[in-house]
Amino acid sequence: MFEEIRFHTIERLPNYVFAEVNAIKMAARRDGADIIDFSMGNPEGRTPKHIVDKLCESAQKDKTHGYSVSAGIYKLRLAICEWYRQKYGVSLDPETEAVAVMGSKEGFVHLTQAIINPGDVAVVPDPAYPIHTQAFIIAGGNVAKMPLSFNDKFELDENKFFDDLTRTIHASSPKPKYVVVNFPHNPTTVTVQKSFYERLVALSKQERFYIISDIAYADLCFDGYKTPSIFEVEGAKDVAVETYTLSKSYNMAGWRVGFVCGNKRLIAALKKIKSWFDYGMFTPIQVAATFALESGSECVEEISAGYKRRQEVLIESFAQAGWQLNAPQASMFIWAKIPPVAAHLGSLEFSKQLLIKAGVAVSPGVGFGEGGEGYVRIALIENENRIRQAARNIKKYLREFK
Repeated sequence: MFEEIRFHTIERLPNYVFAEVNAIKMAARRDGADIIDFSMGNPEGRTPKHIVDKLCESAQKDKTHGYSVSAGIYKLRLAICEWYRQKYGVSLDPETEAVAVMGSKEGFVHLTQAIINPGDVAVVPDPAYPIHTQAFIIAGGNVAKMPLSFNDKFELDENKFFDDLTRTIHASSPKPKYVVVNFPHNPTTVTVQKSFYERLVALSKQERFYIISDIAYADLCFDGYKTPSIFEVEGAKDVAVETYTLSKSYNMAGWRVGFVCGNKRLIAALKKIKSWFDYGMFTPIQVAATFALESGSECVEEISAGYKRRQEVLIESFAQAGWQLNAPQASMFIWAKIPPVAAHLGSLEFSKQLLIKAGVAVSPGVGFGEGGEGYVRIALIENENRIRQAARNIKKYLREFK
C-alpha cells in the first residue's frame, strides 16, 4: 500500500554523483587508509580568534538564548549593508534590501521556494554548483542549461556567454524568469569583470528576467584581481539579488551564516517565507558575524593569502608529478583538466582510481553537470606538506599509463 505513495520532488532529483566517490573514501578510511582529501570545499583553518571570542562573550548573556529574528538582527543587517558600502560603494537599505540567512546555500533554497511557481524556468550555466540547479527542481520549477565558456586563464568568454544566454532564453518555453550567475565560479573558478554585469543587467531589463548572483568566493582573489558586485551597475537592484557567505572568507563554514541582498520584491518574498520556516540563527552567531564584518579585512586577507600559497604549491608539485594545471584568479579551487594519459577514463572513473590507487580524493567534474566532464575539482583545503605528498602519490599512479 505505502509503496504506491510517490515522492515526486525526490524523484526529480538526480542521483548524487559524488556519493560513489564518497563511499569509497569512507570505506578506505575505515580500513585505516590515509586519504588526502581535496574533494569538498570545507575550510580546514579555524575561525579567527576575535570572532570566536565575540561568540563566547555573547553566549554568556542570558538574553541571547531565546528565539532570534528570522531576517537577522538589525545590527547584522546594518553591518551587511556597510560591508557593501565599503567594498563596492553600494548603498543598501537594511530593512528592505538585506536579509541574513543560515548560509548562502540555505538562503538560495529558501529564495527559490519563495519565488518559483510550478513550471517556472531558470537558466543555469553548465557546469554548476549542484544546488544552483536542484533548488529550482525542489521548488517545482524547471532548469534550462547553457554552456559556460572560458579561456585558459579562467576568464569568461563574455560574447559567447551572451550569445548562448540569448539563444537559451528564446528557445525556452515558457520564457525563463530567472538567470543564475556565480562568479568567481564554483566549480570552474571562472571570473568576470564589471562589464559582464552591465551587459547582464541590460539584457534582463530587455528580456524581463530576474538575476540571482552568488559571490560566495568574492574575497578569495589573487594577483590583483577584484571580484565585482552586480550592484556596482546602476539599476541592478531593479532586477537582481546577490548572495554571500562568511563560510570561506572568515573560515566560518560550520556557523552557517550568510546574506542575500538587493531587489526589494525578492527580498520581501524571502523574508516572508523565512518567517514561516525558522526563527533565525542563534543570536550569538549573529553578534559574532556582525563583529566579523565590522572588524576590517585583515583576517580575510590572511586567509586569502593562505589559499594563494596552497595554490602555488599544488600547481608546482603536481606539475612535477606530470599533471599540468593552470592557476585561477580567484576561489579556493583548482579546476583541473584530467591528465591526457588518463583522459579516456572520464572524470568519475579517474576520481575513483585516484582515490583507490593514490589515496587522493577529488570531485569528479561530471558531478557538476555534463559540462564538467573531462575535469576534476581540487579544493585547496590540505596543508602544503599534504599537497606535496599527494603529488608524490599521483606521480606513482600516472606512471602506470606509461
